[in-house]
Amino acid sequence: MSGADFKDHFSARSSAYAAHRPTYPAELAAHLTALAPARDRALDCGCGSGQLSVLLAEHFAQVIATDASAAQVANATPHPKIHYRVAPAEQSGLPAGSIDLVSVAQAAHWLDLDAFYAEARRVARPGAILALISYGILRVEGEPGPVVDHFYRAVAGPHWPPERRHVETGYRSLPFPVPDLSTPDLPTPDLAIMVSWGLADLIGYVDTWSAVRALEAASGPGPVERFRAALAACWGDPAARRSVRWPLALRLGRL
Repeated sequence: MSGADFKDHFSARSSAYAAHRPTYPAELAAHLTALAPARDRALDCGCGSGQLSVLLAEHFAQVIATDASAAQVANATPHPKIHYRVAPAEQSGLPAGSIDLVSVAQAAHWLDLDAFYAEARRVARPGAILALISYGILRVEGEPGPVVDHFYRAVAGPHWPPERRHVETGYRSLPFPVPDLSTPDLPTPDLAIMVSWGLADLIGYVDTWSAVRALEAASGPGPVERFRAALAACWGDPAARRSVRWPLALRLGRL
């Protein structure tokens, strides 16, 4: 898949994506680093605004963070050890045999996977780690939880791109032609993204969903406005913080 024809659901909302998408736990980057054969260079594909790239930069000497969206890269979090590049995951432009970790977080379902896996093998050093990472459906504590669940499934649900199903299965429905590292002797840790958010934070995050854009295009602003009103009605004080959790799923292999 070239940069010209990738499925771009987020460039138009790249600043909102950078502001409202959650950050991965530090334990995720530490786990990936511990598996890698060295800590010289990591390649974070489909980096978005750098949510995982910044964490990897705490462990690797250099992180190459690529995204096919110039708007996403323009809104990425600067870091002295991260080199952001506008490039599709399938065509990184990096030298062969130069990377210790290839990661793609919450983006593998958009890729031409055959081309991506070929590129990952090309840039990998012997024993490098390949990591596909996804976070599932959010869980909101208390009374707002069922309101969010209903909107996700019943209202926005018909408007999710078909690739969304792979996120909901933790990427287990994607082909993974690399020996899986998750074994009884090397279990994958139970990781999750956890935040404490006010009402505006949650509304801002939901507004980044690709399904919301498609819903508004099909039905106008009404359904989203009704969701926001229902959420506000059961939230209470808009400044009150509520726990929000996304379970993480990992597909890990050695190249």
